[in-house]
Amino acid sequence: MVNVEGRNPVIEALRAGRRIEKIFVLHSAHGGAIDEIYKLAKKRNVRIEKVDNNQLDSMAGSHAHQGVIAVAEEIKYWDIDDLIKYAKKESDEPLLILLDELKDPHNFGSILRTVDAAGAQGVIIPNRRSVSFTPVVAKSSAGAIEYVPVAQVTNLSRTIDKLKDAGFWIGGADIDAKQTCYQANLKGALGLVIGSEGSGMRRLVKEKCDFLLRLPMKGHVDSLNASVAAGILIYETVRQREE
Repeated sequence: MVNVEGRNPVIEALRAGRRIEKIFVLHSAHGGAIDEIYKLAKKRNVRIEKVDNNQLDSMAGSHAHQGVIAVAEEIKYWDIDDLIKYAKKESDEPLLILLDELKDPHNFGSILRTVDAAGAQGVIIPNRRSVSFTPVVAKSSAGAIEYVPVAQVTNLSRTIDKLKDAGFWIGGADIDAKQTCYQANLKGALGLVIGSEGSGMRRLVKEKCDFLLRLPMKGHVDSLNASVAAGILIYETVRQREE
């Protein structure tokens, strides 16, 4: 069992049907979100226990529990073959986001939120040297963690080969790419690779990409936060497909 922390994450966990053992609520907490938690918990027959802030602080991993922590079953990762089948079934132009050793849980959570909002089909992460599901990720995703399929794979380079065999083109975000995201063709079945904070994609992963693309940078800084860059690239993909 794991902690789900924060009002919206707990509400979405309840709505998504995740098994919840118990919900701890600050005895003085109130408002519309708290009322919704009580209503959904009653409907799901989930027990709520009122506690003080010290107890919640001692349980919290995100330091942003907002007076609510649920003890719930862990979210399971998807099998990569199942995710590919699901993506192709869901869309004629499926979009999967590959995160190459992303470390920051806030970035991961924000990317999950964007993937859900944009209607992309899922996310792929390596199982080593990479962020995974944590209370901070769940909080940062604002509940999107409940809905976005995530596959955790042993080898990202081999996974790219598997995606290519399934008909996906692979584009990699790289600061030194010759073409911008606005010049690149982002239509069709696409796997979009976002590198780690600071160092970007690993060499072997970059070499596996069919093409590279970058964001046009016109200011004094030479890069953007990984989740911001991912959001721009994902929505440029959406824009091209709606032309």
